[in-house]
Amino acid sequence: MPLRVTFVAAARSSALLAERFEDDRPLDQAGWDEAQRAARGLVPPSAAESRYCSPTPRSRATGDALGYAPLVQVALRDCDMGRWRGFTLGEAMAREPDAVDAWLADPHSAPHGGESLASFVSRVGDWLDTRPAGDGGRIVAVVEPSVVRAALVHALKAQPSAYWNIDVRPLSTVTVTGQKGRWNLRLESGLERV
Repeated sequence: MPLRVTFVAAARSSALLAERFEDDRPLDQAGWDEAQRAARGLVPPSAAESRYCSPTPRSRATGDALGYAPLVQVALRDCDMGRWRGFTLGEAMAREPDAVDAWLADPHSAPHGGESLASFVSRVGDWLDTRPAGDGGRIVAVVEPSVVRAALVHALKAQPSAYWNIDVRPLSTVTVTGQKGRWNLRLESGLERV
């Protein structure tokens, strides 16, 4: 039976703070309120047999605010950024410009000592491909935007470098349908959320 996996990007922690690698900031009140307002237009909790989330505080809290009560999946964690963890891209560039250039140019490189982009995409793809039939036909996963990007690269069988061409906004959703080795991207109108 084909699966239907809807990825929901976590709400933002704060519009005023810079985006950081492997950001563990919790969801603030503004993000919580935004998630609760968005809940009406997202997949209702009753429409998913299984509900998961990234292990970040922000993803867990977003899932709770949406009413999903998701189970944490370690495989859906953000990319391991090694010694750049907690840095903005600008901070990493100021400290290690050649390493950042290498990382952006080669998806198989990991000059920061963490996970390469290709390995990250593969890890998220492995999670997607190994969803058991017992998970039911419909799955919701509340994850960091980077995880949504990695899942789409895998599902579309795109080159890892395509990761940089996908923009994922907080609380946006995307659905893939299918099974291991054959995923289709499904774009939905607001009338087709169930």
